[in-house]
Amino acid sequence: MKVGLSNSQLLQQAANSSQTGLVKQSQKFENPEPSFMQRLEDGLEQVARTQNDAANLAKNYELGLENDLAKVMVGQQVSSLAFQLTLNVRNKALSAYKDIMNMPV
Repeated sequence: MKVGLSNSQLLQQAANSSQTGLVKQSQKFENPEPSFMQRLEDGLEQVARTQNDAANLAKNYELGLENDLAKVMVGQQVSSLAFQLTLNVRNKALSAYKDIMNMPV
């Protein structure tokens, strides 16, 4: 704060800072965690990135740009495990949906 401010200017500055503080606090409490849909999208994007990275590593190994075969194999295994996990989660969700739809009302 500046030293030569009048009382009205000081009150206005204090009001502005308290309003921005309230806005920041309300934004913090509105949505503290990502939604289920956002988490699902992030997970699928991460699996796709893992598969693309594994494909690029394999391609670079075939072209001679990558010399570490262990790195390529580990990348492919991580990609495979991520895909299998995604597939199992999808199957469980589909099974749960079918169970719910078959419940008598």
